[in-house]
Amino acid sequence: MNSEEILFDAEERMEKAVSVFKDELRGLRTGRATPALVDMIRVEYYGSPTPLKQLAQISTPDPQQIVIRPFEAGSLKEIEKAIRSSDLGMAPNSDGKMIRLQVPAMSGEQRQKMTTRIKKSAEDAKVSCRNIRRDANKHFDNAEKAKEMTEDERDQGKEQVQGLLKKYEDKVTEMADKKSKEIMEQ
Repeated sequence: MNSEEILFDAEERMEKAVSVFKDELRGLRTGRATPALVDMIRVEYYGSPTPLKQLAQISTPDPQQIVIRPFEAGSLKEIEKAIRSSDLGMAPNSDGKMIRLQVPAMSGEQRQKMTTRIKKSAEDAKVSCRNIRRDANKHFDNAEKAKEMTEDERDQGKEQVQGLLKKYEDKVTEMADKKSKEIMEQ
């Protein structure tokens, strides 16, 4: 692998790590109703776990309520069961055609727990990026040993990977801080 390929691979993988973190943040409860809260709940549908968003239309008519309208009326009970067994802590109210979820306001203690969870997730994302840096540095070392690049090129490549790491760690920190602030303000 040459220098550009190693850098491209590292950047692509770091971008994926940040993307996973971003999706995780979207699914966190902030005290405000959002379809992302229930999007990824897995529903046992004809024997296979299926994301809720593939089985129903999810909307938020007001800031404290989520409405789930199944595409098939037969899947209503399974959706209700999946919501009850999830870690959302919300009780589904079904009228036979749709499910309503009331999103309760979060207490101060819940907000603290949520910000702690965000920090842990952010640290996990940063660790992923650091592991990617380690892999890229190994590629540079191996390429230099195989005489595919000079020591200077290897060192320059490692510096560029370090710059990428800094950029993506900063992104993760910024996203985590923004979400924590959003949770604590409400």
